[in-house]
Amino acid sequence: MQTFRTESNYRSANRLSPAELRAAMANREILQSTALAFDTQRQLRFELGGTKAVMPFAQCADGAENGSVRDIAVLTRVGRPTCFIIESLDTDESGQPFYRLSRAEAQRMCKAEYLDTLTPGDILPCTVTHIEPFGAFCDVGCGISALLPIDCMSVSRISSPADRVSVGQQILCAIKSRDVQGRFVLTIRELLGTWAENAAAFTVGETVVGIVRSVEEYGTFIEIAPNLAGLAESCPDLHPGQPVSVYIKNILPDKMKIKLVIVNHSLSQSHRFELRYFITEGHLDHWLYSTPESHKRIETDFAVAACNPA
Repeated sequence: MQTFRTESNYRSANRLSPAELRAAMANREILQSTALAFDTQRQLRFELGGTKAVMPFAQCADGAENGSVRDIAVLTRVGRPTCFIIESLDTDESGQPFYRLSRAEAQRMCKAEYLDTLTPGDILPCTVTHIEPFGAFCDVGCGISALLPIDCMSVSRISSPADRVSVGQQILCAIKSRDVQGRFVLTIRELLGTWAENAAAFTVGETVVGIVRSVEEYGTFIEIAPNLAGLAESCPDLHPGQPVSVYIKNILPDKMKIKLVIVNHSLSQSHRFELRYFITEGHLDHWLYSTPESHKRIETDFAVAACNPA
């Protein structure tokens, strides 16, 4: 049975023998290789085991055949691992053998046999492909893209998606919703722990590294874990993204508040928290961030999203 992965995580076709390549073609196995060029005939060129291989533009992505894929989305594959199935072994005008490849067919297989079986609340591995101010685009399988909006990256506020993830990073996400075309909107904050789960890692009286997330007149919000922020005194000399050391003065579960005192705001090195997952597989119907004592409710109802696609 075919296992679907994000692009760059398939078996490399570069050093497979002719017999192995023929077997992969017969089994419609998804392979990968680095695209060497996008030529004047609007096709990606590869070399598999010493034999030329080409991927016509219409086969470079699902949707390319009907014009919904731009040239830039294809030519940027040059120099990067690209997945495909081998459609055929042909000969050119001079009698030399070459393989015909299709990334579009690999993507259609991935959609039909994997992505279309998923629903809001399902957890899946993704790879961050590029970052915009409003969110990060992620490969959810065979180069198929989905959006992880910035407000779905954590409960605590961040200024940029780059505060949380980086291009090429492999992450876990949950499907927040999907539209009528089947495109996913992703979320990660539900996997990064509730208030109580995050707060349990800290103790009153200790000093830890934090990251300034916003400076308000009434105080400074400082993140001490990807899904947890506390409040310190107002300090106009600070700016979002700045690392500081903070003393934990109080932890108040009933109010979901952590009171902090800034100890040092002259840390020389930048800092970004590594993602710590509290949930790594399976399916979520409902997630509650808030503590039982708190009147404030921060929650996600995936079952509603499944019943009401965007």
